Amino acid sequence: MTKNLLIPLAATAALVHSFTIHNNHVSRGNTPIVSPSSALFSTTEESTTATQQPQQQLDESDISYVVARGDGSSGGGGVPMKKKKKAPAESTSTITANSNERDMNNIDDNDDKEEDDGLVRPKVGAPMPNGRPSWFHVPAPSQDVASRYQAVKESLSDLSLHTVCEEAQCPNIGECWNGGTGTIMLLGDTCTRGCMFCAVKTDQKPPEPDPFEPFKTADAVAKWGVDYIVLTSVDRDDIPDGGAGHFATTVELMKHKKPELLVECLVSDFRGDEASVETLAKSGLDVYAHNVETVERLQKFVRDSRAGYWQSINTLKHAKKAKPDLYTKTSLMLGLGESDEEVIQTMKDLRSVDVDVVTFGQYLRPTENHLSVVEYVKPEKFEHF
Repeated sequence: MTKNLLIPLAATAALVHSFTIHNNHVSRGNTPIVSPSSALFSTTEESTTATQQPQQQLDESDISYVVARGDGSSGGGGVPMKKKKKAPAESTSTITANSNERDMNNIDDNDDKEEDDGLVRPKVGAPMPNGRPSWFHVPAPSQDVASRYQAVKESLSDLSLHTVCEEAQCPNIGECWNGGTGTIMLLGDTCTRGCMFCAVKTDQKPPEPDPFEPFKTADAVAKWGVDYIVLTSVDRDDIPDGGAGHFATTVELMKHKKPELLVECLVSDFRGDEASVETLAKSGLDVYAHNVETVERLQKFVRDSRAGYWQSINTLKHAKKAKPDLYTKTSLMLGLGESDEEVIQTMKDLRSVDVDVVTFGQYLRPTENHLSVVEYVKPEKFEHF
């Protein structure tokens, strides 16, 4: 299974807009990248507050910036999972209320083979790790003439298109857009689901999709002159086919304008509807991507209740069945309390349905109203997986 060492954005899927972790160094080109001023912030509010505060001179008695702010190795930790208790065995004899209570108190939790002893989960408002690791660094949006950031931004604005880069508050927007790469978000900017890691706005009845969006998207991609494009979307449970037909039309128009263009579609689970999966799988795209997001145990804490571990895996399975030569791809966020064993089991489950590519990314909290980071996963762990 392909290993891809990526740190994604805290949003969907999280997933497409990521930057590579360089395991042997933390620099970009010949420029050192570890500095107090280049550290990332947990939230937009933190960034604004920090930049408004006057800088103070530190004398020799002051501790260093890194020590004061933290390097991400302490704090966090998530919330311990509650241990499950066995129900007391029923007796054929009459049991008084007092004796029944004693039986309940004498239950040994260690006898429960299904207890989650020692495991943790993420929670909104839980303590965050202290500071950020030194390997976290992405360039800010650039106004340099050599950068394509402004051109990408203006093109999207002129054509009234949405990107997951903006809607999900991805911290890697500078790196992607400076290089001319963007991920277009179809079907509007409002999702019908409310996952606890994602900053995209939600509503049970979003506005109707723009019927001309497939044409606008094909025009925008033609203007960019890119060779590989990623299309993604919000979840649209309010549409009968989940938006699969909209996606398929967009792919067909893009391929018509530029047959050699490689197209990846990062899509929802379409509520598990196989007909919708097949519609998109046979549309002419090159990579069918759908994110499992996290390990099975953490699904209910991280994703909307309408999503599911096996529902996601089965959509990937059916996409491959519908078009055997189609590449299938998924992504996992790390740092949410998962164990190594759980990650490896997820990889085995994905391999069992012939998923071709799996990427791993560090979860980053988009706002204080979303799940706190349990831990910052070291590059060595990404290499291990």
